Amino acid sequence: MVALQAGIVVTGGAVRLTGSGLGCPTWPRCTPGSYTPVPHQAQGTLHSWIEFGNRLLTFVLIISILAAVIGVVRWRVQYQEGRERRALDWLAAGQLLGVIAQIVLGGFTVLTHLNPAAVGAHFLLSIVILAASLSLRQRMLRKPQADVSGTSRILIRILLGLTVIVLTIGTVVTGSGPHAGDDKAPRYHFDPQSVSWLHADAVIALIALTFALILLMRSTEDMAHRSFILRRAMLFFFICLAQGSIGYIQYFTGLPEALVAAHLLGADLVWLGIWNLAYSGRVLSRSS
Repeated sequence: MVALQAGIVVTGGAVRLTGSGLGCPTWPRCTPGSYTPVPHQAQGTLHSWIEFGNRLLTFVLIISILAAVIGVVRWRVQYQEGRERRALDWLAAGQLLGVIAQIVLGGFTVLTHLNPAAVGAHFLLSIVILAASLSLRQRMLRKPQADVSGTSRILIRILLGLTVIVLTIGTVVTGSGPHAGDDKAPRYHFDPQSVSWLHADAVIALIALTFALILLMRSTEDMAHRSFILRRAMLFFFICLAQGSIGYIQYFTGLPEALVAAHLLGADLVWLGIWNLAYSGRVLSRSS
């Protein structure tokens, strides 16, 4: 389910990058009077089927969510603590509520002709659902957690917040750039260069603070029992480095579609990396 949640973000980006954002110009129907593309659409057959195909992926995601909910119902009895059971229930319910919200927000995005604020909100809601998916998976698999020092805990919280800022600014960069999903889609009236450099500055700060966290953990944490936390911090650091490199290359090469798509996948990995690190260090749960 985590992979599907991340994948649908990338396929949504593919819809935008191919200029197929309004391949189905209405919602919930694809065209007036039809839920599927029709021959000789003004939007073009390819664009209409790319957009419609992305809509169909939502049903695949719903099936995986229902399977996860069934799994929670069956496996929750293994948990003796009521707090753990309630957490699983809320995370499973959040998947269902999240996909419903995404469907509605996706419709609003189409009906507003790909307004950049709606497109950005669509992505940001995706990362919230993605975080819930990862938390549900980790809890069901009983992945290890360990307390970290207070300083490390604070720094991880800062990194989590800074990652949210980086991703949010990234949606503004997208909303100011050339890949709108349709030639007639509205754009933010920001200078793309200025917004891109603000985004880059936030990424540099994120990488620097992550490196500081690694040094702090090496010097203060009991790595004999918590080495997995350090490994996840280092993994997040290298993901951020790779993502930053892709960002710089795509900026200086004129935003080629392939690199923009890779950057979108990288955004998924950055978010999964920080959320997994936060989960491992008990930042998102009460310390014992």
